[in-house]
Amino acid sequence: MGPRLVSVSISFGGMLIFAMMLGLVSDAISEKLDSLRKGRSEVVEQNHTLILGWSDKLGSLLNQLVIANESLGGGIVVVMAERDKEEMELDIAKMEFDFRGTSVICRSGSPLILADLKKVSVSKARAIVVLADDGNADQSDARALRTVLSLTGVKEGLRGHIVVELSDLDNEVLVKLVGGELVETVVAHDVIGRLMIQCARQPGLAQIWEDILGFENCEFYIKRWPQLDGMQFEDVLISFPDAIPCGVKVASRGGKIILNPEDSYVLQGGDEVLVIAEDDDTYAPGALPMVWRGSLAGDFIVPKLTEKILLCGWRRDMEDMIMVLDAFLAPGSELWMFNEVVESERERKLIDGGLDLSRLVNITLVHREGNAVIRRHLESLPLESFDSAKRLPYREAMVTRGQRGSFSRGSWIGEMQQASDRSVIISEILDPRTKNLLSMSKISDYVLSNELVSMALAMVAEDRQINDVLEELFAEEVLP
Repeated sequence: MGPRLVSVSISFGGMLIFAMMLGLVSDAISEKLDSLRKGRSEVVEQNHTLILGWSDKLGSLLNQLVIANESLGGGIVVVMAERDKEEMELDIAKMEFDFRGTSVICRSGSPLILADLKKVSVSKARAIVVLADDGNADQSDARALRTVLSLTGVKEGLRGHIVVELSDLDNEVLVKLVGGELVETVVAHDVIGRLMIQCARQPGLAQIWEDILGFENCEFYIKRWPQLDGMQFEDVLISFPDAIPCGVKVASRGGKIILNPEDSYVLQGGDEVLVIAEDDDTYAPGALPMVWRGSLAGDFIVPKLTEKILLCGWRRDMEDMIMVLDAFLAPGSELWMFNEVVESERERKLIDGGLDLSRLVNITLVHREGNAVIRRHLESLPLESFDSAKRLPYREAMVTRGQRGSFSRGSWIGEMQQASDRSVIISEILDPRTKNLLSMSKISDYVLSNELVSMALAMVAEDRQINDVLEELFAEEVLP
């Protein structure tokens, strides 16, 4: 009886211990699966593109990175944001584009915590993109600055460079001071403001920017061609059958990029040629072709004509846009500001932003209060007299201008099409889906701000030298 009791006790004890071990193993497996599902596991990838933050630009940015990696058979993009991993993966899965071999990995975490940065292999990333928040500009830039501080504090160091999207140009100096040579900045709001001015003064330029920025069509490439040393730039221009040379990265000037240099400029040792080409392996210099040189007309100066511009809506960087317009418009031009901000409040906002109204020499500000989406408010303006109209921003409603008195009870779209034949109409739109409506109506040109900024971020992430090109293109001096 005694031995039986002992054997039964041992059996029950063994079963109990086995059940406990099975429970522990099961709990460990469940915890590990939950960690993987919630995005707490460490990313083991390297040479990947890391995106920190989440905004409405993420879809366009991912699309551009996917296109850039297509020629390599795909790549790895890691996204870390303070959101649930499963929600992020669900939102990315809803994006309407083909990933073309690129894998997108999501992780939950804060870029301000070094442990979270280590979790996404930040030290092994070839490029790190810091997205701006969609909220207050100053708070967004302050967070970007703190993120750069965290990145510079990574003990293992960083293999790649940091691309920071900023909202205010005034904060760029601080970010560059903290990040040093690791940081490239793209000031989104400032870029879009300048683009809108350029596109309003040059019809069709918006489509050109959309084609050049990003990786879908032709893009910028910088490469060293030793066989071109000693050649004048006018000969370099005709040396590439499959690319368009548009500048030189001058070695003797610290790598400064000069767009459209003098024809007589001679390429020196170390100089690199900036071109627009389909891909980095689709072009090369060929034999110099024979060109017949004819006589050209002498230099002539086209006088500037006064312009009358209607600006609908309000932007945070309005004072910057006004100063740029004043620098490039002819004396006697008028800028009509049409929005719902009270006139006295407008002047206060402009002065607080750094605009000295007494120093405007070429333009006169004309203030009108009203809502640009209300038809009768638009009809109160002398619409037939404007050379161009800008709408800021463009979300759901469409805004235009036409001959005063010509608005009837007939087709509103038809009347806007007639108005667009008389003047340049530029709208800023945030949602890429809205451009299909504009394309079908054929009533307006537009600046797709979020997508253009995403294109610029992707290009700088792939090649940081391109940021120098973009800064030259968006500078005030290159405005026509």
